[in-house]
Amino acid sequence: MEFSTAADELYGVVPEEFVATRTRLAREARAEGDAALAKRIGGLRRPTLSAWAVNLLARSAADDLGGLLDVGARMREAWGSGGGLGDLERQRARLVAALLRRAGELAAEAGRPLRDQAVREVEDTLQAATVDEEVADEVREGRLPQPRSHTGFVPAGFALAPETGAEREPKAEKRPKPQKKAASAGEEAPAARKPAAPAQKKAERPKVTRTSAARAKRAEALARRADEAERALADRTERADAARRAADDASAEVGRLRHELERATAERDSAARKAERAEQARDRAEEAAREARKAAKEARRAADRDAAHG
Repeated sequence: MEFSTAADELYGVVPEEFVATRTRLAREARAEGDAALAKRIGGLRRPTLSAWAVNLLARSAADDLGGLLDVGARMREAWGSGGGLGDLERQRARLVAALLRRAGELAAEAGRPLRDQAVREVEDTLQAATVDEEVADEVREGRLPQPRSHTGFVPAGFALAPETGAEREPKAEKRPKPQKKAASAGEEAPAARKPAAPAQKKAERPKVTRTSAARAKRAEALARRADEAERALADRTERADAARRAADDASAEVGRLRHELERATAERDSAARKAERAEQARDRAEEAAREARKAAKEARRAADRDAAHG
């Protein structure tokens, strides 16, 4: 068994069947003597509904999804070179909308319709795939355990600019040459008024940077909390699935024992009926034997009387 084959099969099933399928594949790997592969398979995480829907697109709408990822690659290239993004943005919007509809159809066909929250997460993942090349590779592979998103302060929804624009200082404005004529009383010199705007921008820049850093830190903390929640959910789901399997096994055992009891009861009733018929036959035979003995005694007596008179 190859890991890629096992992973493709595992992430192709509906989320509710993930744990049972993972257990089976890990057991098969151990049976083949590959403990490392079994452990690797056992470490794969159960996908959320939205991640599963994106994985469905990678399997059942690969061409359309590939078209979106190609547009994303061209957008990243155009953005890096300073090219226009208008047409590419419109293409991306059309492709994302079409893929969202397709994901909804595929999920509904599989009996797992997507709610609004899941639809938003699918859209966020598709958008992130056009921004981040690593996310694009994950989406194309079709083994996402959870949805992806991307945040940042850049044009056209991209994550980070090629240069760290937040730390660059604005270009200094050209100051007018000092006037030979002194300014009149109560009137500021032009040179004293002009630098005010750049100074204000420089003063505001650290505030924006600190705000961005705080938001990024909060996003990381929330992502870690989400990962922990996902792990806890997967653990609880696995326990629930194990308990459900145990309950199903017990129910099956009860059914088997009930069936055996019913069969034994039927056999007992049949044997009781046979015994009753046999007893009735015995009683009839006993009566017949009694009558035969009585008749034989009477015949002997009659014969003895005839012999005595003769």
